[in-house]
Amino acid sequence: MIDAIDQKILDALQSDCRQTIADISGQVGLSPSACHRRIGILEVRGVIERYAARLNGKALGYVMTFYVEISLESQSEAVLAAFEKAALARPEVLECHLMTGSADYLMKVAAPDTDAYERVYRQVISALPHVSRIQSSLVMKTIKRWNGYPPRINTGR
Repeated sequence: MIDAIDQKILDALQSDCRQTIADISGQVGLSPSACHRRIGILEVRGVIERYAARLNGKALGYVMTFYVEISLESQSEAVLAAFEKAALARPEVLECHLMTGSADYLMKVAAPDTDAYERVYRQVISALPHVSRIQSSLVMKTIKRWNGYPPRINTGR
């Protein structure tokens, strides 16, 4: 269970994971040692997976983002496993999700321009094993960027 103090700790870490334990403990009303202990428990439980810097893709030259729907030849375990292993090995694939609906997978790919995306499309995506259909969509404008999970609502269960 995540209690209200754990939620405050998680919110503080999601907003800036470089804060000191002293800063976070002040925000959540705990001593630094109690806050440090709770963070350690959240890490051991797998609630906190890792700490990372969020980079600005545009500042790095990745001004275009594409969402790519991919359908496979079949949905057998061997076909899915082969595709997933190959997708995991490609750094050009920022995210890849097994989906319900008309496509088997949804992928996120960033590129500096359309020529670069075409190269990724031809040399990476279409070369993945068992791909039968590819549908790409260009992000025109990001309205809201993922900024962490929202606070959990306590339903009393």
